[in-house]
Order: sequence, then C-alpha cells, then structure tokens
Amino acid sequence: MAHAVIRLPGKLTFHVRARWVIVFMVAFSLVLAGAAHSAPSTSLRVRVLSNRADLVSGGDALVEVVLPSKAKPAKVRVDVDGRDVTPAFAVRPDGRFLGLVTGLKVGENRLTARGQAGTTRLTITNHPLGGPVFAGRQVQPWTCATEANGLGRPEDATCNTPKKYQLFYKSSATGQFRPYDPSNPPRDLARTTTDQGHNVPYIVRRERGTMDRGIYDIAVLYEPGKPWKPWAPQPGFDGKVLVPFGGDCTPRHTQGAPDNFLSGGVLQDHALSRGFAVFVSNLNTLGQNCNDVVSAEALMMLKEHFVEAYGPIRYTIGQGCSGGAMQQHWIASNYPGLVDGLLPSCSFPDIWETMQEAEDCHLLARHFDNSPLWAKTAQRVAVEGYAAEAPCRSWDNPKEIANYAKIWLDPDNGVACLGGQFGGHTPPEPNPPWVYDAKTNPKGVRCTLQDYMVAVFGRRPSDGFANRPYDNVGVQYGLKALESGEITAEQFVDVNENIGGLDIDWNWQPERGKADSKALEIAYRSGRVTYPRQAAKVPIIDLRDSTNLDIHTDFHSYAMRKRLIAANANAGNQIIWTSPGPLLGNPAVNEQAFLLMDKWLSAIEADTSTDPLEAKVVRNKPAAAVDACWIAGKKVTDMSVCREEFPYFGDPRIAAGGPLADNILKCRVKPLDRRDYTVDFTHDQWDRLRKTFPEGVCDYREPGVAQQPSLPWLTFAGGPGGQPLGPPPQSGPDS
Repeated sequence: MAHAVIRLPGKLTFHVRARWVIVFMVAFSLVLAGAAHSAPSTSLRVRVLSNRADLVSGGDALVEVVLPSKAKPAKVRVDVDGRDVTPAFAVRPDGRFLGLVTGLKVGENRLTARGQAGTTRLTITNHPLGGPVFAGRQVQPWTCATEANGLGRPEDATCNTPKKYQLFYKSSATGQFRPYDPSNPPRDLARTTTDQGHNVPYIVRRERGTMDRGIYDIAVLYEPGKPWKPWAPQPGFDGKVLVPFGGDCTPRHTQGAPDNFLSGGVLQDHALSRGFAVFVSNLNTLGQNCNDVVSAEALMMLKEHFVEAYGPIRYTIGQGCSGGAMQQHWIASNYPGLVDGLLPSCSFPDIWETMQEAEDCHLLARHFDNSPLWAKTAQRVAVEGYAAEAPCRSWDNPKEIANYAKIWLDPDNGVACLGGQFGGHTPPEPNPPWVYDAKTNPKGVRCTLQDYMVAVFGRRPSDGFANRPYDNVGVQYGLKALESGEITAEQFVDVNENIGGLDIDWNWQPERGKADSKALEIAYRSGRVTYPRQAAKVPIIDLRDSTNLDIHTDFHSYAMRKRLIAANANAGNQIIWTSPGPLLGNPAVNEQAFLLMDKWLSAIEADTSTDPLEAKVVRNKPAAAVDACWIAGKKVTDMSVCREEFPYFGDPRIAAGGPLADNILKCRVKPLDRRDYTVDFTHDQWDRLRKTFPEGVCDYREPGVAQQPSLPWLTFAGGPGGQPLGPPPQSGPDS
C-alpha cells in the first residue's frame, strides 16, 4: 500500500493521507518495539536455540541464558525442576552463555535461571525420540528395519537404537567416496576448499541413527581426532545444510533406508565439497512415508538434533524430484522456517492433485478400452489433456507394481503398505494377514493415502474409515475437446454418462465418486492441497526436465506458479528452468541451480533490513535468476522460444475446464444450460446429460467446495483436523 500511495498524484484526499499516516504510525511502532527488543536487557532471559521450547524432542536442548550487559556469568545458576545443570553452561567463543541441557523427561520441564539480575523460568516440553511431536497418532503396524541398515536390533517399539558413525573419503584417483580408516590413511585422499576458504582433507563422517520411527543420516566434512562442539564446529562446516528429499509415494508401514536411490543419500559431492552438511531421514522419502506432516516433523526433529550436536544452521536448501518436490512445496507452505530455499525437480504441487489425475486416468482407461466410440488415439488424448496417451496409461497400468491409481486408493493393496516397487520389495501373495479385506478382514489396515493419514483426516462416522477427499461429481470430461471440435457431441455425452466413479473400496460404480465433506475442509485448511502463501518467503528454482510422455508432465511447474500468484499476487520468488534430459535431472544445470540458490540465500541473509522476508526474497534475487531453458546445450532466456521448444499441456481436470492451478478437489456446480455450449445436442443427448449431471456441472469460475487458505504450523497432537500451535513459549518470572 505504501508504494501505491507514493505514486499517486498530488491531489490526494485527506482520507487517503490519513490511511497513510496510520500505516506509518503502525510501522514506526513496530520499529520501536524491535529496537526495544534488541536493546540491552536489564533482566535474565532464557531461550532454546535448537527448536521451539514446546517442540523439543530426544531429551536435550541447546539453551542460551541471555545476560544483562554487566551481569557476571559466574553468578548464574541454572536448574531443571530443581536438578542443577549449571555445569553445562559457559561463555562460548562467540561470547554467549550457552549450555546443552540433557536428561529432560518426556513432558514439561521447568528450567530456571538465577543471577544478579533476578530469576527467569522457561517451560521446555520434551517429546520422545521416537515421536510423535505434532504429527498426531502414529500408524500401526510398524516394522523396524534397523538391523538391515547396520544399526542392530531395535530397543523399543519406536525402533530406537544407538547411533553409529562411519568415515568416508573422496579418492583423488577415482573421484568416488570410499570407506576411510584413520589408522591407515589412503594415499589418494583428496582435499577440498570450502566456500569459506578452508582447505581441509576430504573426509566425511556419516552419523546414522533413529528418530521419529525413521532412520536418519548426517554427513559433514570431518577431521578425525579434532574436537567438535555445537558452539565450536570444525572449520569444514560452513553453517549451511542440504536436505535431499526422496520421491515416489506409498503409504508404507515399515522403516526404509535413508541412503535410498530416490533421495541420493547424503554423500553428495556438490554440497559436501563446499562445506555444506547434508542430512535426511528415510521419512523424507515419500516412497517410504507418504505423509507430508510426518515428513515435516522428522525434518524438524533432525534439524534440532543437528544444532545440538553440530552447531547453528545459517540456512537449509531442499532438493528432490517428484515426491521430493512435493515435500518441499508442502513444508515451505505449511511449516515455514524448516527449509529456506527450494530446488524441486520433475515436480508436482502436492499428492492430492496428483491422486486426482491418476484416478481420472483409471476411469477414462476403463471406459475407452470398452467403447467402440474411442478407437482414435487423438480423441482419447484430447479428453485426457496430455500431449500423448502415455501419461494416463502410466498412472493406471495394471501390469506394473507401481500402479499409482491402485496404490493410492485401493484399501486391500498390500503392495502399498509394504512399500511397492520403489520400496525395494515385492510383497508376498496373498496380502499380509493384517491388511484389509472387505469380506475376510473388514477391520484390517486399509492401504490408502487417506487411511495412512487418518491422524490428519479423521474417520467417517459411518464405517470408521478415513475421510477421503476424492470427488468427480459435476466434472465434464472432454469439455475443451468438445468445444474445439476434437470430439463429437455423442462422444462427450458417452464418456460422461459412462465414466462413473469409485466407492470407498476402489470399486467402480456407475455414480460419480463423492468426497467426504470433512476431508475437503481439512485438505484445504491444513495445506494438504498446497496453498503457497508462506512459500513466498523462500526462493524456488524449479528444475523441469521436460517430459510430456510420462507422469511428470511439464504443466505441474506452471500449476505451482498459478498457485503462487493466487496466494501472493505474484510469483517473483519462483523461476523455472527447463531442459531435456533424464528423469532425475541434468547434472550441469542442477549444479548451476544449486550455486545460484546459495548465492540468492546468502544475499537474503546479508539483508539486515526490517522488511518482510517476502520482500527480501524478491529484492535480493540474482540477475541470473530468471526463467530459462536449455536448447542444444545453450541457455535461452527468451521464453517465447522456450515455450515453442518445450510446450506444456494439462490433465483430465484441466481438459474438463478446470484451472491450470489444478487445486479444486470438488467443484461447485451450476445447472446445465444449453447456452454454455457452442455445439448443438440432440434432444436425446441433452436428456442423457441431464441424467448424468442431476446436481449440475462444475462451475470453475467459483472456488472449490470448502476451498480456503491454509493455516501454517498446525499440530495434530490433539486430534485430526489440526490446531495452530500459537506463539512460542517465552521465559519470564512466572513462566
């Protein structure tokens, strides 16, 4: 609003100027408040540095006691519920009075600091190392895989084991990582110079452990025999972190490996060689845990542990393809602050839009394969909305284990519960005895996306199954193809009257499928359908390996852009780079993007203004951060040329008249009206359409049913639906 006022002509009304005065006074008061906050305090304060005080896990926390300017640290005493922890504190190299407080019990812990300037208290709420913290009730059953991943037998039901360390080095001869034995140093040990100018032996320590029922890895440059404290890291660590999120999506009930090929693991040279730490949990691979709330929780817990063991983090960059991209979009939008820059590739905005694609393709394939009206491939493709038929057939391929239409909504599909193709394991036949079967085991575990996230979606009162957001009521499949003349009026009527829907057990039914109303409300309010208002606070470099012939079609990057614009009135924080190449990326382009993101975040970090983070992201955008494509190995920034070389299309809902943002789960409907069509229907065809759409047809000029902005930082600890966490706890005399 300030810019708008400044640019108005001189003959402003007093009313407009009054509004400007109010804005100025509010802004000025905020500046004063900030100055007061940053001024030297006359009393003690306590703050947890490794996490919010009410979200701590694992029994420890890195704590700072902020002293008044003339207070003496030697006079300060700190206790937790009466237990003296003062020996854990000292003045550290940066001048702060810090301590790693250990031995916190599960639940509330009252930390008290006493000194010359008085007494202050802070309640620290500690959660179990095995979780949960905010993700709600954990799914059952759950199978530990610690022995298969070198951690030994689990000590409890949440798969906890002692952590283990392993050393690797980069070979100067082969360029590969190999096991490192400090008692017998190899002759081909490489060296590396970090981006802070420290030249160190290229030795990497990998920590592997368990957390939140997952298995995590942390990798850092490390010199054996030298100390490392969180307040005094070794010089090989530059304070930056890379998180390689893994792809795919299955509602798996077992642990997996953190170094799976979908994430690439933590031994990532482009980051480690420059001084970045790299860490990830297997729960950050959707192919091993298709629950984005758990993914966010696992990342938060892992970041906390890292700060407590290795030191403060300047900023965190996410990278990942497919499901790895979904997680970045979700976490930046729903749990802001966990990731500071996004490098999504072969991306989708979220799984619920993607699930809708797969189920539409399943229904269309069923009808097309059984109707003589649909012999022509071009006409089928026009209804599906893609560039070719391959994407739809890939979503619904009964010959493949990774048949996503089945994996995501079929409750008696044990392949999903046990990890499927990308989980590295084909389940035995028949299904395990605990898997749902409508006839023989109706109380069994339902292997669907929504049942896997029942802690988020809650249960239907009618049968106790999880609320489901799938819906296709009112969808006019092939509407754009009808209007363009690619299909006939009879084909349009035929596909819509015969496509049907899916019941709660993934059985075809002649009626359209209906979403549970509670699921729709929760999907939007809790951000399961990504609403990227908070994502304006992070730079996004979308790496699009152009492919319109498999499921990772190009339009998804532009769907995300549309959502950014709808939420923030612009998409200035997102650029899209498109290049031909394999599914998992063009290495040269990916490294350019990584370096550009590092430069962008470093500039934001150096911006000490009090402006909102959203403004800093756009203002500090490097000159090279523009949309581009690679043609014959050359970077092109003329987007008209790029669009011609790399066109993007849509999916069945977009081809049915839906928005490019592809964010409507259930449309609002309007009555059928002949005036809405440019083609003529016979009386018989019109009667059939009226029977097909008794409630009306989608009106995409309106928001979807229950569509609303999402709320960040919801906790599901109190039950499905989620509640905002509220402000973090602060220390005080009576806290």
